[in-house]
Amino acid sequence: MSHTASDAGDFARDTGDIARSSDGLVRDRSRLGLLVLSFALLLVVGLTLPNAAAPDLGPRGWAPGSMLPFTLGPAWVTGAMWTAYTLGAVAVVLAVTGRGSHELPRPVVAALALLAALTTPFGSGDHVSYAAYGRILALGDNPWLVSPVSWRGGSDPVVSQVEAPWTEEPSVYGPFATLVQGLTSLGGGDNLRQTVWLWQIVVIAAWLAVRWALRRMLPGREARIDVVWTANPIVFSVGVLGAHVDLLATALVVVAVWAAHRHVGLGGAALAGTFAALAVSSKFTYAVVLLALLLAFKDRRFARGGVLLGSAAAVAGALHLWAGPQVYDQLGRSARAVALASPWRWFLELTGGGPAVRSVISVLAALAAIGFAYCLWRLLRLPAPLASAWMAAGTATSADARGEVGGGLGVRALTWVVVLAGGYALAAPYSLPWYDVIVWAALPAVAWGSRLQLVVVLSLLARLWIMAMAYTPGRVLGMTPGVEDVTMTVRTRVAPAVLLAVWIWVVRSAWRAGSRRLPAGRPPES
Repeated sequence: MSHTASDAGDFARDTGDIARSSDGLVRDRSRLGLLVLSFALLLVVGLTLPNAAAPDLGPRGWAPGSMLPFTLGPAWVTGAMWTAYTLGAVAVVLAVTGRGSHELPRPVVAALALLAALTTPFGSGDHVSYAAYGRILALGDNPWLVSPVSWRGGSDPVVSQVEAPWTEEPSVYGPFATLVQGLTSLGGGDNLRQTVWLWQIVVIAAWLAVRWALRRMLPGREARIDVVWTANPIVFSVGVLGAHVDLLATALVVVAVWAAHRHVGLGGAALAGTFAALAVSSKFTYAVVLLALLLAFKDRRFARGGVLLGSAAAVAGALHLWAGPQVYDQLGRSARAVALASPWRWFLELTGGGPAVRSVISVLAALAAIGFAYCLWRLLRLPAPLASAWMAAGTATSADARGEVGGGLGVRALTWVVVLAGGYALAAPYSLPWYDVIVWAALPAVAWGSRLQLVVVLSLLARLWIMAMAYTPGRVLGMTPGVEDVTMTVRTRVAPAVLLAVWIWVVRSAWRAGSRRLPAGRPPES
């Protein structure tokens, strides 16, 4: 009798294993199909002739031109991008809520990089502004003091192509990013397409560098790195295909963490400070890496922290001394900007606007960023007893538990980047989808085996998705009135509502996290 019962139990377990395996296979195939379609739609937008999302860069010179000999109308471009972003978001959800995701083979990563290099950047006209600021610097003038429309009478073949609303704006970027832009300008000469293409190569190299550094800091998490970074269509689109400077700054942040992780001691701290300084000198908001590293240091915290800050101050100070104090002029002016897609915009409009209201919003947003960072930290933390129970229940890998309970410096620092940069991204009055790439570069260090941790990943995904949708096609030119009405409705009505819902979800989940306890004899939620 007992033998029969044992056989029945074994049969039931085997049947359950087969069912779970079949479910996982269906999930993997579904995810693969979604990814292929999402990437294909995005690449079609970038490989076709200039359209509402991609400005005309003029003669191609020796750089790649449009590979597909047709253009897409504004409605088709918008529909293709929206579809790609939605399919990509669903693919990420399938991966983070399931098990058994696989890392991308090297040929696939290489193919994505090659295809990206053949596209024309789309989603904004920022890459044209980069080329203009680099051109101004390369030819001996100051891009932080002169606007593109006024430089040399607006007749330069590169600088004159800057699009509204940035024609009258001097550079808002730091000296290191502008130096790189100047180098691409020297290589591209007076041909805009050539200059932009060299900048694309820099961005693609930065995207690959993030993957390289993460794989060395997070062994055993290669599949997770590809899920949220390499094979994430939204990150790939807004960062790589959009050719944004934020990807360069993000790569410098991740490499700074890698340097501190790889080279333990004061030498590693000095090297990390150097890379962090270059990130800060690309965009000021990337100074978050310095705080993340300081919080992550354990052994010789004060000595390593002092060397980190000292080397960062020396490198950043030298770059900013060379560029001059005017680098900060635009930063001060942009501090009070409020994006159309932000919930803060509703507050601005309801109160009638004005400088005083914008100042109040800036203060409230700073407090909210601290609050959201605390909420993310509360959701991500995993005490040792809970980690042990989580492991015993089979809902996490050993790498997950090690990362949450202590882990290496790289795991700790990247987790702090998620907490700090994620809190800022959620609260910032003025934010664009490509501002989020730093958070997604750090997310592979975070475990998401519990429902509370999944809240962090899914809430950040919801924010990235709706922001990408809101800023499609991304330019203020080239749209028909009908397409403009639809996209502006998404930007000014739908996006703020979704972001407000995300705020409530994060705060509510963090509040509930404090009262949750693991009942005796029951495994933790997975």
